Amino acid sequence: MTIYLEFEKPLAEIEGKAEELRAMARNNPEMDVEKEAAALDKKAKEMLGQLYGSLTPWRKCQVARHAERPHCRDYIDALFTEYTPLAGDRNFADDHAVMGGLARFNGQAVVVIGHEKGFDTKSRIEHNFGMARPEGYRKAIRLMDLADRFGLPVITLVDTPGAYPGKGAEERGQSEAIARSTEKCLSINVPLISVVIGEGGSGGAVAFATANRVAMLEHSIYSVISPEGCASILWKDADKMREAAEALRLTAQDLTELGVVDRIIKEPLGGAHRDKTASIAAVGAAIAEMLKDVTGKKGKNPRDDRRKKFLAMGSKGLAA
Repeated sequence: MTIYLEFEKPLAEIEGKAEELRAMARNNPEMDVEKEAAALDKKAKEMLGQLYGSLTPWRKCQVARHAERPHCRDYIDALFTEYTPLAGDRNFADDHAVMGGLARFNGQAVVVIGHEKGFDTKSRIEHNFGMARPEGYRKAIRLMDLADRFGLPVITLVDTPGAYPGKGAEERGQSEAIARSTEKCLSINVPLISVVIGEGGSGGAVAFATANRVAMLEHSIYSVISPEGCASILWKDADKMREAAEALRLTAQDLTELGVVDRIIKEPLGGAHRDKTASIAAVGAAIAEMLKDVTGKKGKNPRDDRRKKFLAMGSKGLAA
């Protein structure tokens, strides 16, 4: 059953009517409803194009958070072979909000790390809705150290509302763990490729996405804070999230223009959740191209490439 977002309600009505007609025909084979159903399908496709052709930043936030959007596990299962998960930070616990391990991408040995939100109530609770605790970031650091030691490229898949802000996480050094993970991203001597597949929230996302190349799916978001959090701080009113989403410039299009993101990965009409197979294939193709771009620079250390990339950010604005 398709889950519709608030702004998709008119579309839900049309697609629902088309399905009702076809259901009636299945129960009564003598009925011929295909012509009427096809007309409704055409109307629905046109409306889908109109809705997604001019998404506001807030609507993009809603799409990025869609429950049926492909998650980290979906990408790993489809794009990587011989995936061997590695667990724990060798210090406190294993954080299920972060998954990662050794794998092969197009036959090449790599380390893959990502946030996993879960796909139903039980798994979302298990994965803490993709909000990592300190042990999650320390697990990522351990995996990046492993990749650096054996000369393996690192691929990260970002999808988190932000790092978990709970009391226990703060007591175990949440901010320090995030900072160390970001530092590790900058210091490893192997290529690091990152893709924002849904939400890229705050330092919890930066800790994985301080990469040689950063890509975003067309309707994903990447921001220092959620629109609701920003609205609560600036306007003392969480209902101002639409205005906050506009001000934050959190869309893939805005961030590419600002030079924070290197490329946008196009999604199927209606969002990645409408055609998961096509979305995952597009991400795989983008990762392959970015990996080839970074590894193809002979004589250049990937760490130096990252350093140059991040030092150049904002230089146009400063010059102006």
